[in-house]
Amino acid sequence: MTKKLITSLTLLSLLSGCATMRTPDNDIENYYAAQYMSGDIHQTSCHSAPIPQAIDGLTFVKPEQFIESMDALNSGDSIKLNVAGDKDQLTGTYTIGDNGEITLLGKYRIKIAGQSTISAQNIVAKTLYDQGLIRRAHAGVRLTIAELSGVNVAVNGAVFDPGLIRIGDKNAETRDVNFNNIQYGDANASQNMSTTLRAAGGVRPDAEIKTIYLLRGNQWTQVNMSGAITGEAVQDIPVRMGDKIIVPSIGCLQASLVRPTIITQPGVRVYMSNLSRPALSSASSGITTDSGKLPYGTRLSQAMVGANCVGGSSMNAARQIVLMSRNPITGQSIVISRAVEKLVRNADRDSRDPYLMPGDSIACYDSLAMNLRDVVSVVGETISPLILVKSLD
Repeated sequence: MTKKLITSLTLLSLLSGCATMRTPDNDIENYYAAQYMSGDIHQTSCHSAPIPQAIDGLTFVKPEQFIESMDALNSGDSIKLNVAGDKDQLTGTYTIGDNGEITLLGKYRIKIAGQSTISAQNIVAKTLYDQGLIRRAHAGVRLTIAELSGVNVAVNGAVFDPGLIRIGDKNAETRDVNFNNIQYGDANASQNMSTTLRAAGGVRPDAEIKTIYLLRGNQWTQVNMSGAITGEAVQDIPVRMGDKIIVPSIGCLQASLVRPTIITQPGVRVYMSNLSRPALSSASSGITTDSGKLPYGTRLSQAMVGANCVGGSSMNAARQIVLMSRNPITGQSIVISRAVEKLVRNADRDSRDPYLMPGDSIACYDSLAMNLRDVVSVVGETISPLILVKSLD
């Protein structure tokens, strides 16, 4: 009787774990898009993007005025100074220091950061003349840009990685080419709004891209970047050191923003796990470090194929897949489960097939049939020794 009782209790305890995964619980306010929801849960409605308080007290200017004011030197920029008749004492290449100054002959400090190239040239010429280093002559001093340095831009609002963003830095090979092969001038194509937004992780799907705010000093402007999505012309304004970009949020997902563009990220990193039968490990499931690198806009159904959760034995066809994500607006976690076969076969698949966000995780769970198979196997392995011992008795 004791052996039968032990066997019965073991069987019941194992069978209690055979039920398919219970629907995960989530706070209603954490549901980010309709594809995450089911039943009577509804997506948060969109709203008008609020005007940021940061522009209070600043002066509005048209975007064109910000473009026209781009000829200004920054700390870290390299300039070429050519003084007529000089024998390489003053003539040379100088880098503007963090204090906005260049130093000539080791003692003459001249502040030129924030000045246009022409203004900086006039300031340097006047200093040299006042110090008696040169004679006043027409076109005696020439100052040009040798290389533009990277700049720091603050980005906040509806982007995936807000913060202070550094853009425009060049590698050593590029700098060497500039100094040795280019006589005058430089252009840094990466110092613009679109590059800055991508460097901040790209705009989130809830971003209001028609009204992105750019703040510079005591001025601000409003930029419409919707052409990056619709294929129309975009006023991709160059940015300067100390600029601030604010991307408003409308509070809901816009599917049109979930794809690679010049203002969104090209791909996402997703973490996958498949320990279901017949695979006993993620490695044997064909999941490698490269498997989780997916194009931005990938849906759960596509990722579950990459995780080898689809197909195989009919006994395991009724498996489930779990998506662990975070609401990018609130930062709160959300976990959903989907029946793999229903997501493949049912006509409403698109309404239940969420987009993957950066850092999401997915995991496969075995079907009830495979769980029962394992239970039978474990019970058989447990009872067989008892029968053998009884037979020996």
